[in-house]
Amino acid sequence: MASKIKPVFSEEKNPRGIPKAPFIADVEEYLGGPDAETDGTLKAFQDALAKYRYMDSSLAQRRASLEEKIPDIRKTLDMVEFMQDRREGKSKTTEDEDDLDDLEEEEGPQKPLKTTFELNDTLYAEAELEETDTVFLWLGANVMLSYKIPAAIDLLATKLDVAQTSLDNTIEDLEFLREQLTIMEVNTARVYNWDVKRRRERREKEAARSL
Repeated sequence: MASKIKPVFSEEKNPRGIPKAPFIADVEEYLGGPDAETDGTLKAFQDALAKYRYMDSSLAQRRASLEEKIPDIRKTLDMVEFMQDRREGKSKTTEDEDDLDDLEEEEGPQKPLKTTFELNDTLYAEAELEETDTVFLWLGANVMLSYKIPAAIDLLATKLDVAQTSLDNTIEDLEFLREQLTIMEVNTARVYNWDVKRRRERREKEAARSL
């Protein structure tokens, strides 16, 4: 009679809902007795391992994407903050200039900012940036919108915070998954070895009876 296969995954989960794999301390008790079948349990373990590996692969790709995206967001945020500081005159403020606040300063147009921008991974172009209170941001899916500089800073800071939190959670999930993979591999080996030992003992008993 085939033994009932117990659920592989524990009801306990991590904060993102990934189920925990319970460690099988007593294989015979887990299977339901010394005569329990192991084929169904081993197949269930292999299915669980496949699911864990799929989640691991998906999260690894997500981690790589976030690790590529976060520096770009941070670089864009730094540039927009620099533009705001330059517009407000902070980038030109020094201690010496503070002492001259009461002196008459010569008014005149601010010179354009000369910089380079990236066209692709290996190609850059030169540009001159006129004073402006508006920037254009790529939002993905070939969508670009204009924002006032303060709104752009708020948006980019929020996106950076969300992306960093997502990366931290992804790394934590990957560590959790790899621990569950190890537990399931150990469980599989323990059940397999238990079955091999049982079969050997049965053969030895049958050989002893035939003597």
